[in-house]
Amino acid sequence: MKIENFYPGSWGSNCYLLTVGNRAAIVDPSADAATLMNALSERGVYLDMILLTHGHFDHIVSIDTLRERTDARLLIHRDDAEMLGDPHKNAFYTFFRMERSYRAADQLLRDGEVLTLGNETIRVLHTPGHSAGSVCYLCNNAFLITGDTLFEDTYGRCDLYGGSHALLANSLAALRRLDQNMQIYPGHGAPARLGIALDLAAYQL
Repeated sequence: MKIENFYPGSWGSNCYLLTVGNRAAIVDPSADAATLMNALSERGVYLDMILLTHGHFDHIVSIDTLRERTDARLLIHRDDAEMLGDPHKNAFYTFFRMERSYRAADQLLRDGEVLTLGNETIRVLHTPGHSAGSVCYLCNNAFLITGDTLFEDTYGRCDLYGGSHALLANSLAALRRLDQNMQIYPGHGAPARLGIALDLAAYQL
């Protein structure tokens, strides 16, 4: 499975394109839809699905436009599903005092669910704390997309809707069960080794 980052997206959020053969998934489409559609065309890949690590505004910017232009399904954890249609819960109103909402997801995810992209797998790991339905995606047991659960040197804020410092601490502890040499791709900032990122985050818990 190949991963590419379309940064900068909106508000400095990372946007990842996953490809296996001629199949693709986009994780957290913060980049504009035109850029992503061009990338799909240039690589000759078909967009199967749009995966969200959580429901905050800076990670969902292009979801409706991408669905209008492709047959891709939108997937989000069930505990963040309500955020798409509520600008107060997805924090757009919190930051900009403007209303912006999006269509409901096509599929609601559960912890441990296994998705397929081509002949490879993406496992859903529910990691609440930054939001109630935050998830990480374990991609073919090779690398981990962490969204705003874990960054290269810290963890995501817990003071927005659905956030919980206690739950986030539990989620970070659970990530210790994975291969600590695994590369992580966070929602903001640069990639890092999982164990090092967890150690740095632990100093701030």
